[in-house]
Amino acid sequence: MRTFDDIRKAQLAGPTVMTIGNFDGIHCGHQALLRHMLQVADELAMTQSLSVNTLLLTFEPHPVRVLRPDLPYFLLTTPMERLELAAQLGVTHGVIHPFTLETAQIDPQSFMQMLKQHLGLSVLIVGPDFALGRNRSGDLPTLRAVGETLDFRVEVIEPIAQDAETVRSSRVRSLLSEGDVARVAALLGRPYRVTGVVEHGDQRGRQVGIPTANLRTPPEKMLPADGVYVTRTLVASFERCDALLSVTNIGVRPTVDGLHRRVETHILDFPPPDHVDDLYGRTLAVDFLQRLRGEMRFASVGELVNQIHTDIAHARAMFGAA
Repeated sequence: MRTFDDIRKAQLAGPTVMTIGNFDGIHCGHQALLRHMLQVADELAMTQSLSVNTLLLTFEPHPVRVLRPDLPYFLLTTPMERLELAAQLGVTHGVIHPFTLETAQIDPQSFMQMLKQHLGLSVLIVGPDFALGRNRSGDLPTLRAVGETLDFRVEVIEPIAQDAETVRSSRVRSLLSEGDVARVAALLGRPYRVTGVVEHGDQRGRQVGIPTANLRTPPEKMLPADGVYVTRTLVASFERCDALLSVTNIGVRPTVDGLHRRVETHILDFPPPDHVDDLYGRTLAVDFLQRLRGEMRFASVGELVNQIHTDIAHARAMFGAA
């Protein structure tokens, strides 16, 4: 995928079939829209016997952070993660455009003119409630009228439902806040992933024979509810690229009077044992598969260690059954 950090830095000849939005999470509904976009591009390429671009335009920071800075807002996916997921589906171009108060005030005609000039817009694929520009004045009828002037067309794809429920990012957030990562995976079409850099902790896990990798995650990234989870961990830039079975704790560790919320991953059967320290400074991707329990305060560290061993046994049993 070819990427740009500003619409005005691109100069695509077109034709370009594209979509616009936050696409936070790239859930099953987003994926259906992107696949439809790819299909439209293929059909256009066949009828006109030429190469057609496909493009996802998203924004950074998220508009909520600019328009409502008083509200805490966490992301399911960073903008670059969205583009990476779109690229896996086959989308050829991506733009992460800066969102500012000035961006929010631009009128639909001017914004679409910019897309036409810099991205070669030919077809815009959106959902039924899509709107852009000042006060959401660029609704579907307005965009279709602008398209007649600027020579592009607008296609609408209906939302995807799963178990009689529309797949939305807000629903994914709600389930994550409950720790229901299994249901989240069903809505995303993949496990929920948290990526971070391994940093030094207080070595408590190693002292009791259960070493953990402490992850420094992006501050804007939404984490599942506090608790213990069965996970898979992928280690970047390591001689093994396998997804390794792991148990991950999210929380403040009340038994040892922890003060800060942490993500700590214990990788089972990590090979080779004497290379565990090599993880420091490396990037780990943790996929959340199943919640084992909520965070608990134990009467002693010994009781905590016993429970962790029980959690590990449950994780092994789950993978053994799989």
